[in-house]
Amino acid sequence: MARKTTTPRTTPKTAPVPPAECGVCKGSGQVAVSVRVGRKHRNVGQQEGFCLACFGTGTADNS
Repeated sequence: MARKTTTPRTTPKTAPVPPAECGVCKGSGQVAVSVRVGRKHRNVGQQEGFCLACFGTGTADNS
């Protein structure tokens, strides 16, 4: 039976790079959205909304 030969690894293994956080929501997945009411669309406050840049994941898109 022939002996199986292996070659040593020339480059060290690297740890996987964690995904970068979204620049719009700062990694939280939520952004502040203005609430408008009335015929003149007056601003009455803000509420939390879904981040459309990362779709709520908090990580930046690589594409």
